Amino acid sequence: MRKIRIFGSIITLFMIFLSCEKVEDPAGLRGKAVIPIISDVNPAIFDSKDLEHSYVEFKIDVPAGTHPDKIVIQGSYQTNLERIALKEVTSFPATVRILSSDVAQKLGINLADISNGAVFRLELITSANGTTTRSGAVLFIPVACAYDVNLATGSYHAVSDWPSENDFTIASDANDPYTLYVKGLATIDDIVEDLGPFVMHINPINYEVITEPKLLASDYFGYGGVTYSGSGTYSSCDGSYTLNIDISIGNYGSQGIYQFNITRNSK
Repeated sequence: MRKIRIFGSIITLFMIFLSCEKVEDPAGLRGKAVIPIISDVNPAIFDSKDLEHSYVEFKIDVPAGTHPDKIVIQGSYQTNLERIALKEVTSFPATVRILSSDVAQKLGINLADISNGAVFRLELITSANGTTTRSGAVLFIPVACAYDVNLATGSYHAVSDWPSENDFTIASDANDPYTLYVKGLATIDDIVEDLGPFVMHINPINYEVITEPKLLASDYFGYGGVTYSGSGTYSSCDGSYTLNIDISIGNYGSQGIYQFNITRNSK
């Protein structure tokens, strides 16, 4: 009889912080700084397969009762924070669209030199009450492939530090391509996954993966059922997943969080 393991997190390419940093202002501070808000980001990537036409779109708003003179969106690339002005907004709320080709042209970057995994940074510079501030509301825009449900589904192979290694399948929901059904992932140690599937949801904005806690196997060598829950990321260019799965066994509870590296099987 096997003993139960008693021992045992996410990359986010899109982050929003709320703070405010004063930019050097020869006139000095004259009034309270206005802190803008970024919301409704969709899409939140530059499509590496179509950088000529790709864009990100988001909404900029300001707190009620505040009236900034303008907000300038600045852009930079990777670790080079040269911060080039991309667009100016003077009325709020405002829906802003930023083209990847425009950012690249203003930063002096050839589209052919931009690779998957590169990151653009968009920042807001607010002028209000006689002072200029740099907001902490920052968008990090990754360069990635657009979502293709056919690449996100099919026959897969998982290697985890449980340790386990097995093949399984992923299928999409008929009405929602971002809802996926995983069958066979929990066949660790050759147990039978009789209560699946395991349900994953891909966030269409940033490809974060959230799973639904699920009792997948009714028995693990007499110790009780096996429940999976967790989160991770999806790589839209090669169809791979990295999941951090909390594995629970019967009344013994969580056995720790284990990383599953999941890749497509070749046809």
